[in-house]
Amino acid sequence: MSDTRHTRVLIIGSGPAGYTAAVYASRAMLEPVLVQGIEPGGQLTTTTEVENWPGDTEVQGPDLMVRMEAHAKAMGCEIIGDIITSLDVAGRPFTAKGDSGTTYTADAVILATGARAKWLGLPSEEAFKGFGVSACATCDGFFYRGQEIVVIGGGNTAVEEALFLTNFASKVTLVHRRDELRAEKILQNRLLKHPKIETLWHHVLEEVVGSDNPKGVEGVRVKHVETGEISEIPCKGVFIAIGHAPANELVKDTLEMHNGGYVKVEAGSTRTSVPGVFAAGDLTDHIYRQAVTSAGMGCMAALDAEKFLAEQEDELVTEAGAYAAPLDDPTEAPSETAE
Repeated sequence: MSDTRHTRVLIIGSGPAGYTAAVYASRAMLEPVLVQGIEPGGQLTTTTEVENWPGDTEVQGPDLMVRMEAHAKAMGCEIIGDIITSLDVAGRPFTAKGDSGTTYTADAVILATGARAKWLGLPSEEAFKGFGVSACATCDGFFYRGQEIVVIGGGNTAVEEALFLTNFASKVTLVHRRDELRAEKILQNRLLKHPKIETLWHHVLEEVVGSDNPKGVEGVRVKHVETGEISEIPCKGVFIAIGHAPANELVKDTLEMHNGGYVKVEAGSTRTSVPGVFAAGDLTDHIYRQAVTSAGMGCMAALDAEKFLAEQEDELVTEAGAYAAPLDDPTEAPSETAE
């Protein structure tokens, strides 16, 4: 039998944005409900060392998210291990359907669904997903001890993955379509100095090569972007690290988007194109995409939601007063006119 739950604030997503929103909404006595989604804790649960979280010189990503969840619970947020499969924002209260069968209704919604890994879309990439092709080094790097590995990409994600994989691999080849990396300078320096990492400039992945019995990757074919020359690199693992795309499936047809699918919010706020619906973190941030900025936006979303709900209550009180007939003061004696 399906259950229906109502909350003043429904938070969808459980990364830094979601958990921070939960802390602030709880402190505002809004009694929020947070639905964790398909990846509780978000992208940081697949990250190892985090060195740019204020207050921690170094912290493990999963540990940080465990602490955030515990903080949100301690403040009074109800955290539910469910996956929202649909969200109706056509009218208030908003309605969300959970994979568990539960229906959630809410006066305000904070979207913090984050982003997920991008893929190249190659048939061979799809064919070997889970059999040597991965987008998560911290998830799968252990399986390639002593093996040669290829990483595709040139941003922070690719460099972090390549550096992490040196803990297991005998050699890591980073394939990048340009002649310089887009990653932060400190990461670039580490990568370019690492004895296990070789960088292949001006190349793109053309095909993943492998066997079917047993199924597994044996190498990749890469193409020089200027000459078109094809070359092969032997490897047992291929990690696609070309960034992430916003997880906007719930609202891509109902909220205004920009910059390739990120939810658009009003400048200086987390307000979306639908009043009462707020967005925070990587779902809306196409520029910074950092854990600390996501957390900051989670704070903003909770404060925006608190203000929105307060304004709604004020409007109801005003409307009720406008429709109420004025009552005569029974203590006031009727006036008499002297003749």
